[in-house]
Amino acid sequence: MIVSLVAPAKLTLSLRCTGVRDDGLHLIDAEMVTLDLYDTLEIDANGEGLVVVGGGDDVTADEDNLVNRALALAGRDAGVRLSKRVPSQAGLGGGSADAAAVLRWAGYDDVAGAATIGADVAFCLVGGRARVTGFGEVVEPLAYREQTLTLVTPPLACPTPAVYRAWDELGGPTNTESANDLEPAALAVVPELARWRDELQADTGLRPTLAGSGSSWFVPGAHPGPGRLIVKTTPAGWSPTLSAG
Repeated sequence: MIVSLVAPAKLTLSLRCTGVRDDGLHLIDAEMVTLDLYDTLEIDANGEGLVVVGGGDDVTADEDNLVNRALALAGRDAGVRLSKRVPSQAGLGGGSADAAAVLRWAGYDDVAGAATIGADVAFCLVGGRARVTGFGEVVEPLAYREQTLTLVTPPLACPTPAVYRAWDELGGPTNTESANDLEPAALAVVPELARWRDELQADTGLRPTLAGSGSSWFVPGAHPGPGRLIVKTTPAGWSPTLSAG
């Protein structure tokens, strides 16, 4: 029997970096929400291997893929066909969402344990809206708040480790102009991000916020336009109706 699952993307509405642990992990205080943008997974409990459809060249099916790491964490074997719609290295938690979907399927509900394979996996396992602290392993659910947002995802990779390294090198700045402390670091790593931010701001009259460590920018409200995606926040446990087959 093949089970079809959805893996909703996450969006970090606000992010403050509050410190660095002795092991180098960064501590945060963030508000995260899930979106009606999602990947889909087909899981065959009697199958084996991971097949990835879509996604960028950086999305591989090897043991480092978070789907495979989630299966290992849950102590399960399965065949998985992953269809990617959430862009990678865009600050939207696509890989973490995929891992969380597998953990839910496997009946694994240890939030702190989920964070050991990826900081955002913990939030994605809970879903909805939450305050996230620690290095991502502390997830405090908040009341659902329906929001519409406009996303722009540049065709630029913004690797999370590089952004945090840049934040360290810049002296750990607090971004007083934005809800996201990582914006200066992301712009130092990928300066081209500024053009996409400025274009969105010029068209909407709103100051965009960087999604997590980038590369996506977002503003509140619906502002249709080329290359933009209008999304809505979703409650915990949300799932669209998937067509059969």
